[in-house]
Amino acid sequence: MTESTTEKNITVNRKAQHEYFILQTYEAGIVLVGTEVKALRQNKANLVDSYAVVINGEVWLLNANISVYNQGSINNHDPVRKRKLLLNKSEIRKLNKAILEKGNTLIPLRFYFKNGRVKVELAVATGKRKYDKREAIAKKDLKREMQRKFK
Repeated sequence: MTESTTEKNITVNRKAQHEYFILQTYEAGIVLVGTEVKALRQNKANLVDSYAVVINGEVWLLNANISVYNQGSINNHDPVRKRKLLLNKSEIRKLNKAILEKGNTLIPLRFYFKNGRVKVELAVATGKRKYDKREAIAKKDLKREMQRKFK
């Protein structure tokens, strides 16, 4: 029997593709409070400048901004609090080993709903140098030009 999985993007960290070389990706669950989920349903999230760290065998997402829920009461959440990510122990071990290598970091690529649950796509990444970014832009421009010529 096959399960149909529905995915709906909430927000995508487009800056990550420009700033980093993506080495490997992981899917993680995230611990949220009720008003955070409601705010995410309104697409009120920002992943720019956010990152993840491994602390005491747990993975935490830092600097991810989930705006306050408009209809929330005094019990609304803190928009930039640190949030725990849910991964298997073996995945956490692999992530920890990968980010201990020089130059590697752990960044979120996107928030999305999968079967009604909020998921985070994490990536082990290495920062691009300025010349790498220029090269990537040049390739993208060349590809765009080729598409125009074939139309």
